[in-house]
Parts: sequence; structure tokens; C-alpha cells
Amino acid sequence: MTEQLQQARDDLEEAAKSADDDDIREDIRETSEAFSDYVMSDSEPDHAILDERLNTLRLAREEADGNTKAKLESAIETTEDYRETLEQA
Repeated sequence: MTEQLQQARDDLEEAAKSADDDDIREDIRETSEAFSDYVMSDSEPDHAILDERLNTLRLAREEADGNTKAKLESAIETTEDYRETLEQA
């Protein structure tokens, strides 16, 4: 499952590189770093925290365009697929 988060993180890194807006770029980078932590950790992310991360990405996607938007959409889709595999508390 960490492969999915790794793929989402890679998409987010690409999205951050192409983001024109500093606020969007910062939100994307923060989420990318969190996903990197999840990939390196032995534990799965909390369902609610992952939802927060997804909401941040969805908001960024609304403001983004071009490659940034495409990479955000890919990361969101991959993360949503991963989220479905998590047990809810």
C-alpha cells in the first residue's frame, strides 16, 4: 500500500514544481512531506488525518491549472484508492 502513497507523493512533487501560486505550492509540499513520512513509517495514517490531507489537495486543485492540476488529480485519485484500504476507527 505504501506504493500508492509513494506514487501520490511523486505526483505531488511534480505538482509543486509547476505550481504558480506560493500558497498552493506550500500546501502541496506539506502534504507531500506528510506522505513521505507515511511511506517511511511502519504504521498507516489515520483515516481522519488522511481526509484532511485530501481536502487540502482538493482545495489546491480548484485553484491550480495545467500540469499542476493534472498532477493533483492523479495524486488525489491514488490517495482515495489507498484510503479505501484503511480500516476506520
